Amino acid sequence: MQARAVARSISRLEENTPLTILERLETPPPPFATIPFSRDPDFVSRGDILDQIDQLCSKPAARVALVGLGGVGKSQLAIEFAHRTAERHPDTWVFWVHAGTQARVDEGFRAIADAAKLPGRNHPKANIPQLVYGWLCNKRNGKWVMVLDSADDHDVFYGTTSNGTRNGQPFANSLPQSQNGSIIVTTRDKGLAGRLTGRRQNMIEIGPMAQTDALALLEKKLGSVLDNNVAVNLVQALDFVPLAISQAAAYIQARAPRSSPEKYLAEFRESERNRSKLLQYDGGDLRRDGGASNAILTTWKISFEHIRSKQLSAANLLSLMSFFDRQGIPGWVLNPSTITQDGAFSFEDDVAMLRDYCLITADETEDMFEMHGLVQLSTRRWLETFGQEETFREQYIERMAALFPTGQFENWSICRTLFAHARVTLDYQPSENTVESWAIILHNGGWYAWSQGKYEDAQQMLGKAREYF
Repeated sequence: MQARAVARSISRLEENTPLTILERLETPPPPFATIPFSRDPDFVSRGDILDQIDQLCSKPAARVALVGLGGVGKSQLAIEFAHRTAERHPDTWVFWVHAGTQARVDEGFRAIADAAKLPGRNHPKANIPQLVYGWLCNKRNGKWVMVLDSADDHDVFYGTTSNGTRNGQPFANSLPQSQNGSIIVTTRDKGLAGRLTGRRQNMIEIGPMAQTDALALLEKKLGSVLDNNVAVNLVQALDFVPLAISQAAAYIQARAPRSSPEKYLAEFRESERNRSKLLQYDGGDLRRDGGASNAILTTWKISFEHIRSKQLSAANLLSLMSFFDRQGIPGWVLNPSTITQDGAFSFEDDVAMLRDYCLITADETEDMFEMHGLVQLSTRRWLETFGQEETFREQYIERMAALFPTGQFENWSICRTLFAHARVTLDYQPSENTVESWAIILHNGGWYAWSQGKYEDAQQMLGKAREYF
């Protein structure tokens, strides 16, 4: 009876006591981790990247950005680093915030407030980012590491609308620079990474894997029974991109024994249509956010759409580049000033945006650009979804026809620079509008190939050209 009376008294006290007072009575919990993903048993460490992150995070008020294409493993590296930090430093808080949208950031900061049992968090007018900011800045609350995953949208952090602000301030102002904490950002956008970290030296660019690491990942996924030559050819075909390798392994396992690495590779090489079909496979991944696609083509389309919405001319440049050979694309071929003055002034801005999104790389000493082959394929399939593939294929053909000269000796230097881009014309079916230009490229390219002793290329190109002359 006495116990029930005490319980009723406590219940009445709770009902009539303001939330803030009750929250102040809560015992602050010891540091712990809020990582929403388990550790990956197939994780491949990829050289010294984790050591680089650790070294940068050891500095006071550190901010570190992992920058790269979708699917290259930024989040996987962050997950592994977060787990290692929690394991090696149990006195350190480890917070994980999905930063893809303002709603997800709000959700993540709310989770921090709940995890740390911050007084005032349940008040109807509570400013959660401000509460979290104040708590993180207080050294008495201990050391902490915060991961801002998938921080790809400027507007989430620096927007001037209600979606990107709190009390009229950009959300970036809610990210502390306190001596007891560090922030790790994963992003596709190098420009945003620069703003969030404050300096380029705090950015680690994550590219595709080294071949040895790619082979190690494939072996972990499929076992050690792989034929080495098949494995090498398969990871090369997949441009050493971790997500593409993981999804290829998932595809093979889901269809075993009727599928195998050898069969997958043969099907992949057979046609562009097959490659597109295989790369759209989504086999699921417990260590990727539930809102993220596990198909590499779909993953990259998110970047394409974002660029198209922000800077259409940059999306158009990417679209044109997707039809060239992936290496050694000359800037003077792409720059509109070589054809017309319209749009010439925006060219460098467009290049900067595509480089910021890690979709192209530049050799500025020779004014040359490169793209990953899978990025080119993904771009063409993206164009197909809204009926623009033929438009940009025609632009490519017309531009090459105007710039690739006849194969005389005095033109050899230009022909040498453009020959790889003329040769890929064989892969494209011309429209009625461009069939003559298409044949001119093959004719001129074929005669140049003949003059250089590249007889197989010459026969293919001249043979195709004759069909239309």
